[in-house]
Amino acid sequence: MMNYKQVSSKTGSLFLILFLFSAGILLFQAQIPGHKFDDNNPYIEQPTRESFSHFRHNHSPMPSIVTINDFDNFDIGVDYYEQYGSSNPLNPLWLFFGANASPQNARGTTNGGLNWYLSNPSYQPGTCCDPWAAHTGSGVLIYASGVSGQYVYRSTNNGLTWSAPILSVNGVDRNHVSAEYTGTGPYANYVYAAITGSGSTGPFARSTNEGLTWTTTFTPSNVLPGVYIAVGPNGSTNGGCVMYVTNTGSDASGTRVYNFYRSTNGGANFTSMSSQSGWSGYVGTYAGGRNTINNARTAPHPKIAMDNSNGPYRGRLYFVNASNDPPGSGNKPDIWLRYSTDQGATWSTRVRVNDNANPTSSDQWFPEIWCERTTGKLYIHWYDDRANPSNFTTDIYATYTTDGGQTFAQNQRLTNQSFTFPNPPCSPGCYRGDYTTMMANNPKVAFSVWSDHRNATALNMGSYFPDFAMRVSPNAFGMNGISDSVFVSVSIPAVKLYNDTAIFTAAVTNPPGAGTITLDLLNKTTNTLQNILTTFPDSLRLRIKTAGGVPSGNYTIKVIGNGPNGTPVHERLININMGFVGITTGNNVIPVDYMLHQNYPNPFNPLTRIRYDIPKTGFVNLSVFDSKGQLVKILVNEIVNAGEFNREFNSEGLASGIYFYRLVSGNYSDTKK
Repeated sequence: MMNYKQVSSKTGSLFLILFLFSAGILLFQAQIPGHKFDDNNPYIEQPTRESFSHFRHNHSPMPSIVTINDFDNFDIGVDYYEQYGSSNPLNPLWLFFGANASPQNARGTTNGGLNWYLSNPSYQPGTCCDPWAAHTGSGVLIYASGVSGQYVYRSTNNGLTWSAPILSVNGVDRNHVSAEYTGTGPYANYVYAAITGSGSTGPFARSTNEGLTWTTTFTPSNVLPGVYIAVGPNGSTNGGCVMYVTNTGSDASGTRVYNFYRSTNGGANFTSMSSQSGWSGYVGTYAGGRNTINNARTAPHPKIAMDNSNGPYRGRLYFVNASNDPPGSGNKPDIWLRYSTDQGATWSTRVRVNDNANPTSSDQWFPEIWCERTTGKLYIHWYDDRANPSNFTTDIYATYTTDGGQTFAQNQRLTNQSFTFPNPPCSPGCYRGDYTTMMANNPKVAFSVWSDHRNATALNMGSYFPDFAMRVSPNAFGMNGISDSVFVSVSIPAVKLYNDTAIFTAAVTNPPGAGTITLDLLNKTTNTLQNILTTFPDSLRLRIKTAGGVPSGNYTIKVIGNGPNGTPVHERLININMGFVGITTGNNVIPVDYMLHQNYPNPFNPLTRIRYDIPKTGFVNLSVFDSKGQLVKILVNEIVNAGEFNREFNSEGLASGIYFYRLVSGNYSDTKK
C-alpha cells in the first residue's frame, strides 16, 4: 500500500459552537416599537419600513464559527443592520458591539469570540436605533443608543450587568460616543457624546465621571447626519485633544462639507479648525434621495481617529471616507485617507486605500477605522465588490498603515464567502445599514464585525485581522481504549499578514471515567515537545495515546490556537470513536478461512482501511512495516473472537512511500502492500 501525500485546498467544516456563558462582549441593540418611519427624508438616516419587511431574528439559537479553506468567520447571529463595538483595553479577549435589532439584543464574549452571550440593559422606552460603544482607559464599557436622545448604559463587568439608562445628549438622528482610553492625564477616562440635533445642529456633551453625568458644551451646525468624535493627545498631554466633525452642505449635489472642531480642555469648549468642501462628492449613484450602491444607500459619513501612541506619529489625526473616482454620480467609489499633523487645520493630499488593479471599475464603500492606542497602527476595513462588480459580488477587505498613512499593507479579504450586496435586493434608496465596526484596543490584532448578506439576512459576521488559518487532520477516527496511539497534524496552512507566534493547547472535553487519554503536542518530525509555531506555513503533531481500558464511546478533543496575548483565537474539534475502534464485525458471520484483504483506498492519504477474516477465536497480530522491513505500528495484538474485521491505519506523521501490512494468527500468516 502506498502512502500518497499531496498538497490540496480543503474546504473547512462548519462548527457549531455551544453558546456558553464564557466570553468577550459583543452587543446588539434594536428598539423599533413606537418608531416613526421617515423613509424618504434624505436628512434622516434611520431604519426603513421596507427593511423590516425582510427582518428575520436569530436564524439559530446560538452563534457558530464558519470555517472555509481553514479560515474562520464568526457567525454571531441575525439581528439587524449597523454594528459598532469596542474591545476592552485591559483585556483583548473582551469584545463588545451593538447592532440594530428587534427585539433589543446585547451579545458578549470574554474568550475572544469562541462563545457569545446575550445580556441586555433595560433600554429607555421609546428610543430607537444607532448603537455605539467605547471603553474608557479603566475598562468601563460605555454603550450608547437612541436617535431621539442618546442614552448611555454603563457596565463595569463588560456587559454582564448594566446601569439604568442615562441621557447623554438630546437630538433627532445619527449619534456617536467616544472615550479617552489611555486612562492617564488630566482628562483620563472622560467620555464624549454627540448627535444630529433639531434645527440643523450637532449637540456635543461630555462626562467627566465615566458616563455617570453629562453636560452639553457645544452646539455647532450639522445639517446632515454623520457626526463623529476622536480623542487623542495634545503634545505630551494624553487625552488633551478632542476632535469633532460635523456635516453641512448637500448630498444631492455632491457638496457635503466636513467641519472640524478641536477642544484642548476635555470638551469644555471648541475652536473651528477647518471646513473641507471638496472631499465628499458622491458615493456610487445618487438615487431615491440617497447615495446608493446597487440601490442600497451608502452615506458619505466621515471617519476620524487619532494616534495615542508614543511613537513617531503621536497626535496625528486621520480622516477616511468613500468617494467616487472620477467624481460624479454613477461612477465607482474608492476608500481615501487624509491626515493632519496640526489637529485638523491643514491636511495631506488624499491617498487611495484599496489596492485593486482597476479601482475605477469596482465599488468600495462603508469604511471603518481604529487607531490602536499603544502601537499607533491604523486599521481600516470596508465593503468591496472587486471580485465581480457587475453583479456586486461583495467581500470585506482590510488593511493597516504603520507609517502614518503614507503606505498600506496589501489588502486582505476577511470574508471567507462572498455575497451579493444588497441581498435581498431592494428599490433605490433602501436601507441595509449605514456603518459597521472595527475594534482594536489590542496591540496584536483587530476584530471586525459587519452585516453579511450571504444568507439573505442581516447576519452579524466577524473576523480577526491579521489572522491565521488553522487545520487538524484527520479530525475523526477510531481508537482502542487499551493501548493505542494516533498522530494528528495541527497546522497553519496560510495567514493574512499574521507574523506573530501561534500557541496551541489540546484537551479532552469529556474525559473518560476509566483509563487515560494522553495528549502531547510534538515537533512535526521528531517526538520533541512543541506547542508553538513561529513561521508560516508550518505544522506540529498532536499525539493521542490511550491506556488502561478507556470505555467505549465517542470522545472529543478540542485544539485551540491563539496569538501570544490570546488573540486571534481559533479552535478545531477532533472526534474519536473509542472501543473496538476501527474494528467491526459483519452480521455475526463466522468466516471459513483466514483471509487478509487488500487495503482500501490504495494509495491513501492519510487513512486506509484493512479488512481481515478470523475463523476462530485466537491471538491475532496485525502490524505495519516500512519498505526496509522495520516495524511502523502494531494495529492489533490481542485475543480476538471469530469474525470479519476492519482496521484503520493512519499514516499521519509518517514519510510517504511503500508500506506492508502482515496478519499473523495461529499457523496463518499473510503480507500485503
